[in-house]
Amino acid sequence: MSLSIIYWNIDPFIFPSLGFPRWYGVMWVTGIIIGYQVLKHIYKKEERAEEELQSLAINIMVGSVIGARLGHVFFYDWAYYSQHLIEILPIRLEPSFAFTGLSGLASHGGVIGALLALAWFNRKRKLPYLYLLDRLMIGAAFLSCFIRLGNLINSEIIGKATNLPWAFVFTSVDQIPRHPAQLYEALFYLITGFLLFRLWKKSYTNQRGYVFGLGMIMIFLQRFLIEFLKENQVGFEDQLALNMGQWLSIPMILIGLAILAYAKRSPLA
Repeated sequence: MSLSIIYWNIDPFIFPSLGFPRWYGVMWVTGIIIGYQVLKHIYKKEERAEEELQSLAINIMVGSVIGARLGHVFFYDWAYYSQHLIEILPIRLEPSFAFTGLSGLASHGGVIGALLALAWFNRKRKLPYLYLLDRLMIGAAFLSCFIRLGNLINSEIIGKATNLPWAFVFTSVDQIPRHPAQLYEALFYLITGFLLFRLWKKSYTNQRGYVFGLGMIMIFLQRFLIEFLKENQVGFEDQLALNMGQWLSIPMILIGLAILAYAKRSPLA
């Protein structure tokens, strides 16, 4: 098979001479804006106050970023961070002080952080928890698409070697043609976002938990499968039957199945 290899070597900094800002951060902000606009449209159609959405969005974003950071620290690299606790924050003290940014984020930790933040947000409002999750899942799918595009720009979370015609060579890593696994995930998240939005328009969110449960199954099943096409992120994963991302995806899929089953048995809201 003839190759039409894509040589990928985008500088992670928008202005390399200045050392900031990073394309990864821009992708995060773009995903947040698009996800928020989708949720704003939903809130407007359902005649709910945008002030509630603003407060909800702030809580969820803070919770998901903290959760994603701690997820990376504890799930993937505790051996290092246990000896460099200060670097859990976006700074480094040795060999000199530097602002490093949150260079490691784990999506599974982000989900846990978002769920806890939602519980905190809802402690006084007492809104139906699954009602909120159904809508947030739609915005989260679009945000996840842009996060993976940020990973692609950073040449991180790379795929395994392949001879497929759309292979990428991440020249900052090596000269091996690889699966653009980040792009696979980004496209899947985008499709998932549109599908879940379509289900909301068809009133599937009247069965509370349906959209959230289906979204959890779709997102983490594809994550489980695409991990077979990725290089392991940390060395200890080489000793595991499945890598960390796959082990963490299994309970997420089971949670999605349980909530979907609950939604199908529940009366329409």
